[in-house]
This record gives sequence, structure tokens and C-alpha cells, in this order.
Amino acid sequence: MKNLVILISGRGSNMVAIADACAAEGWDARIAAVISNRPDAAGLDHARAQGIATAVVNHRDFDGREAFDTALAQVIDGFSPDLVLLAGFMRILTPGFVQRYAGRMLNIHPSLLPAFPGLHTHRRAIEAGCKLAGTTVHVVTPELDHGPIVAQAVVAVRPDDTEDTLATRVLAMEHRMYPQAVRWWVDGLLDHTDDGRIVLRTGESQLLMDGAPDNPGDAP
Repeated sequence: MKNLVILISGRGSNMVAIADACAAEGWDARIAAVISNRPDAAGLDHARAQGIATAVVNHRDFDGREAFDTALAQVIDGFSPDLVLLAGFMRILTPGFVQRYAGRMLNIHPSLLPAFPGLHTHRRAIEAGCKLAGTTVHVVTPELDHGPIVAQAVVAVRPDDTEDTLATRVLAMEHRMYPQAVRWWVDGLLDHTDDGRIVLRTGESQLLMDGAPDNPGDAP
């Protein structure tokens, strides 16, 4: 059984979606721990209520990113992780930390990467006149919000969308897509191509469309 360690900074809604799917679908995995850099992160309470181990490594207690990342890695390693999942973890990680978990750390970002890395993605998509927006699950690499793409989900940008309304619809897609992408990893269904892409061994689509069934085989 694989150990999943999830890092959060706030309410951890994607963490909840992953934990719920893991339990409901009977994955060959368990949520070994939920760790936050903020002691007041609401997601910690949910994890504790579900009997999941929690830990806090407060970044404010450390002088610089290197010291924080070293301490964080020590706590993570105490749970023998097979996969580390960033779920709203609002810290820029040092190259050394990323290398430590190379190939076994995933992140979800609220844009269709490589478009709009960084913050304020929904506002930037609207201001750019994008007709489509969405979210991306990718392997974490030292370059911020880059790395091989595991899955993407797409929503239409409506003419009357605000940053908040678009964010709400994208988040709903995140809650569907991130657990699916993690399940693929747990089941050993992800392959790396020679040119650095990640593909599903089954040949299924790695794109989720708003309003479409999660499993392409369910489509009429």
C-alpha cells in the first residue's frame, strides 16, 4: 500500500477530495499524513476528524527557505511517503527540496499551463480575453508551475465571469481531476515518453471537460 503525504496551507479542499476518493474507491494507498506550514489551516481539522495524522511546520519559525524546507522534509520523511501532493501549499520550494522528491511530487495549478503560472490566474485569463480556462496537475520541478503535465481540466470562460465565479467553476473541476490523476499514479498507469511527456498506459484522454463524464468510456 502506497503512502500519500499531502501538504496544505489553508482549507485543503483538494486534500479532502483526494482523501474522500481514496476511501470511497478503495485505492491501494492511504493518506499517511496531512502537513501544513500554517497552524491555523482549516484543513488540519478535517484531517484529524478523519483519523489522519497531521503535522505543522510553521515557516515563520525558520530563517529562510532552506531551513524551512530541511525541517519540512524531515517531517515528511517520517511518514515514508511514496508520493507527496501539494494541495494549495502556498510556499515556493527550493531546488534541493524538489530534487529530494523528484518524480514523486505532484501539484495542481489553477490554469492551463504553461499559460499563467504564478498567482491571480483567473483574473489574468479574463483580462487576456481567454475563452477557455482550467487547471493542471503536473509533476513538480524546480521551475515554478512547470513540469510534465499529468492531466488538465477545461472550463469555458463566460462573458459575465468575474474572477470569483470563474474560480468557483475551476475549483469544482480540480476536485474531480486531482483525485483521478493521483489514482492513475497509485495504479501505476502513468508512463514517461522519450520526449518528457506523461501519458496514460491505457490510452485514455488526460483531459477533463466541464460537463463531461469523468470516464470517457461513459460518454454516449
